[in-house]
Amino acid sequence: MNERIGMISLGCAKNRVDAEMMLYTLKEAGYQIVADPAFSDVVIVNTCGFIEDAKQESIDEVLELAALKKEGKIKAIIVTGCLAERYQQEVMKELYEVDAVVGLGANAQIDKIVREVLDGHKQEMFPDKSLLPLCGSRVRSTPFYYAYLKIAEGCDNHCTYCAIPMIRGRFRSRPMDSIIEEAKQLGQMGVKEFILIAQDTSRYGEDLTGEPQLAKLLTALCQLEEVQYIRVLYCYPERITDELIDVFAREDKIIKYIDIPMQHCNGRVLKLMNRKGDRESLSALVQKLRERIKGIVLRTTVMTGFPSETKEEFEELAEFVKEMQFERLGCFAYSAEENTPAAKLPEQLDEDTKKRRQEIIMEQQQDVLAAYAARQVGKTIPVLCEGFDRYAECFFGRSYADAPEVDGKVFFVAEGDKPKIGDIVKVEITDTLDCDIMGYMR
Repeated sequence: MNERIGMISLGCAKNRVDAEMMLYTLKEAGYQIVADPAFSDVVIVNTCGFIEDAKQESIDEVLELAALKKEGKIKAIIVTGCLAERYQQEVMKELYEVDAVVGLGANAQIDKIVREVLDGHKQEMFPDKSLLPLCGSRVRSTPFYYAYLKIAEGCDNHCTYCAIPMIRGRFRSRPMDSIIEEAKQLGQMGVKEFILIAQDTSRYGEDLTGEPQLAKLLTALCQLEEVQYIRVLYCYPERITDELIDVFAREDKIIKYIDIPMQHCNGRVLKLMNRKGDRESLSALVQKLRERIKGIVLRTTVMTGFPSETKEEFEELAEFVKEMQFERLGCFAYSAEENTPAAKLPEQLDEDTKKRRQEIIMEQQQDVLAAYAARQVGKTIPVLCEGFDRYAECFFGRSYADAPEVDGKVFFVAEGDKPKIGDIVKVEITDTLDCDIMGYMR
């Protein structure tokens, strides 16, 4: 068997892990995995279906591949992932060039689906989404020095704007033993940075024991010789307990960086979102984290233009973001998703208002990022080297304040011995470049 398979995985890191497991299944079945989909016999598009922009990106990828198929450069197109799970038969009706549309529960059968497609049989398969494997061997698509470690699947939070529970199903935690075993294996393969992901990492273990187990999981991972650094993403604010904070403060292997999606600060808007908290409680949490975890970098996500958000409520959000001085922040304009409760709410705001409010938040955040970068000048910090920029004639990498693919870079000159990719080096910060920082390796 020498048929070539290409994979395009869109959306979040959780989707990427699913793609990596499918690639392993295909490789074990004897298919050849190629990096460039244009040189494939079959291309799998592992789609995102979270918000409108993500859906459009998925559709655009399929249309580009359809042109290659028409030219005879590829034989077949398979659509997997969230868009396939969410829209099922609609995908093939709208995108007739597609040869197979398969839901999340069929991921483990991807090798058989590819064979059917190559034999000329179109496929539509949507088994129960709970059949999506929580873990398994994978062909990693990240650089050797970091890896995503998915600790749970699905979501039980039921935020009114979000379609993830409909797409991914109930929250399901992996057994702790399997996570620990995978971490050992990845560490032996050279992974230095383990990035814990789930729709809500702070809920980990609640479905297994009745209580969140993230603090215990982190403690266990920190005891492994194979684990050097752990980064934690997607902790919901109401589940950041004193126990979890203590673990972050105590364990040197845990990177002092937490991603806490807050979405808003106004109590009324948060209640409409089916989320907890208000400006007072969220401000108190930020203060507690900064007091108890030295050097903590906080990342959050906020949303503008939620149905009925008033001008005053938006201004409160802007004031909150400015006051909190989040070192890292993303802002999204609300997207009305089909069959979500928020899409049925009255007083839907127009697109221009939503986008304008988003732009205000992000423009304001640029000043915060620039100020944070300026405060790094004069410090010497550890940086994970990720490559060499030929145009700028310098190396680049990430500090502990930067998660891969979403945050900034550190650019540096090495005057003596040259670092290798994956090395952790000391860099003296001497200047800023927009919101990034620059320096010299010492």
